[in-house]
Amino acid sequence: MSTSSATSGQRCIAPAALALLLHFPGAAASGNLEEVVVSATLRPAHGEQRSITIFDKALIDARSAQHLENLLSAAPNINSASGASRARFIQIRGVGERSQFVEPVNASVAMLLDGIDLTGLGAAATTWDIQQIEILRGPQGTLLGANALAGLISLNTTPSDSKGLKFAIGTENRGGRRFAAAGGGELTSSTSGRLAIEQYRSDGVMTNTYLNRSDTQGKDELTVRGGLAWEGGDQSVEANWHFFDIDNGYDAFSLDNSRQTLSDEPGRDTLLTHAGRLKWRVQGSINLSAQLSVAKTDTEYAYDEDWAYVGIAPALEYSSFDTYLRDRDMQSFEIRADKDQQDWRWALGAYLKHEKETLTRRYTYLENDFDSALTVDTGAVFGQVDFSLTNTLTAYLGGRLEQRKADYVDSAEVSSSLTDHLWSGRIGIDWTPSNQQSFYLSISRGVRAGGPNSSLLSSLPTLTLQKGESEANLGRFDEEFLINTELGWRWQDTRGTLESALTLFSMARKDQQVKQSLSLVRGDGSTQFIEYIDNAAKGHNRGIEWQGVWAPSPELQLKASLGYLKAQFDAYRTATGQDLSGRAQPQAPEWMGSVGATWTINNSWLAGVEFTAMDSYLFSDRHLARSPARQLVNAHLDWAWDSWRISVWGRNLSNETYYTRGFGSFGNDPRKGYILEPYYQYGEPRIYGITLNYER
Repeated sequence: MSTSSATSGQRCIAPAALALLLHFPGAAASGNLEEVVVSATLRPAHGEQRSITIFDKALIDARSAQHLENLLSAAPNINSASGASRARFIQIRGVGERSQFVEPVNASVAMLLDGIDLTGLGAAATTWDIQQIEILRGPQGTLLGANALAGLISLNTTPSDSKGLKFAIGTENRGGRRFAAAGGGELTSSTSGRLAIEQYRSDGVMTNTYLNRSDTQGKDELTVRGGLAWEGGDQSVEANWHFFDIDNGYDAFSLDNSRQTLSDEPGRDTLLTHAGRLKWRVQGSINLSAQLSVAKTDTEYAYDEDWAYVGIAPALEYSSFDTYLRDRDMQSFEIRADKDQQDWRWALGAYLKHEKETLTRRYTYLENDFDSALTVDTGAVFGQVDFSLTNTLTAYLGGRLEQRKADYVDSAEVSSSLTDHLWSGRIGIDWTPSNQQSFYLSISRGVRAGGPNSSLLSSLPTLTLQKGESEANLGRFDEEFLINTELGWRWQDTRGTLESALTLFSMARKDQQVKQSLSLVRGDGSTQFIEYIDNAAKGHNRGIEWQGVWAPSPELQLKASLGYLKAQFDAYRTATGQDLSGRAQPQAPEWMGSVGATWTINNSWLAGVEFTAMDSYLFSDRHLARSPARQLVNAHLDWAWDSWRISVWGRNLSNETYYTRGFGSFGNDPRKGYILEPYYQYGEPRIYGITLNYER
């Protein structure tokens, strides 16, 4: 569990504490639970005033997690959608995107890496040399603005001044192999540096029976990180650089709904990213900090649209390939000031960000490539004030004012220029009646920007609109906002061996953005889809999140989590006239949970087992295809000697079949005359391996 000081002499429990697996082997010596500092907040001292889950290095090691997607089941009310080689899209409390093709995406869940905004780049969430991952549920608009309607994921690398050397060599079934190394420490009396590198390869979990290959969904992922830090007196400077070269295959869908594909042109899912930051801090009567961040990313997302080979059904078949080449450049600058006084504290800041995203689409059915460019300039001011009303009662008020100017143009002669003035904020109260427990009540407002439906606008001259449709209604979508109310209770026993974090929340969504599509039948009988975003009238997402950990002895630690979510449209009629009022929102399982135990057998042996479960849920609001309920078992057994550790581990040991993406609104099999049927992307099957680790 995670604790931090809310006021002098008081101890409040931070809610997350899914850093539940002990550092091997010495962390269990006292039987007390480890304290973790939450960094992804405007004021870290108030990390306890929200629902947070923390993944630390111990959990990453226990699951042998190469990527964030291998960890998400340990957090309540967190889900993900794939449709790619990795889980690119994450939903928090049922809110979040599920896909991206032609249209630019305004994100609901933000992702930061050392404070660098990499929102939407899910493939970059590799975990080597990551010290801590923080998942903040609920709107984080005061901290980040319009990208954080549903929440925020923050990945923090090992600091440059961390001394030592480590490396890992591993092998796993399905052709998995891994080499990783990292080291750092003092360079001079005032400077330190760190370098980390990992290469991971796997054949993947699909077999292409037509091509007789087992690697068409394979992974080839290179991660390189570097850091430098300087500290002199009351000032410090940090510089970080990240490089990702992700060259993965994408051959995920089968006409037979199996792990055997038939495509003659397997796709690709690649990412090439350079990202860096320069951060300056000074401590004084007023603390100041400034961060300059840059990121340049080139991606390719391509797939065999027919999922088959030429000749599978000569009388009916079609053959097409779709490629999306998307480049993104981002520069941002943020400056903050904060000051602590006897009974109140404040923080103020300003933020500027420039983004440019260009897209080239190469598609069989296009005579010429489709090109588009989106430029977004954002400026914001933000702040928070905290008042100590009594020795046990603290109130806080924070807000952010944001101007977002978006200019869009494409080769279909669609152009749009939109300027939005957005605001978000939070207000709350924190009561700490004793060192063993605290309560909080908060209300926050999150927002998500609107925009044009460019694909639809470019196609309107060729479409016959149905009754109830209009160009004005379909051509653009409005901003969405939600009001989130949370009530939390954190408790620990006097010995620090048992902790519990309970949160009740209610999110009221207004002008909710949902993805819709129009279906057009081509001359050859195949189907073309034009996707667009529509605004639902309103919806609600309500539920409970609980996380607990108990260390009954220095040798044994038990953990558990539970999430309950009721997410539905309150009043929503689609542009085509379908009434979805009362329907469950997609990617929103009603319940999910986990239980696990870690046992330090002796000074050399450590064992851990974990059971996770998730309820069934709808994949989309456009069809009825569902993901079935799932139950997964993970386990590991570690043997350590001096600085060496050998870990035998497994994920999904029961080989449960589950899905990470599903379609149900079209038919794609010419052998069946393109009848309407569901299609699924399979989740990770049983994966097991052995890893040799060295760390000193």
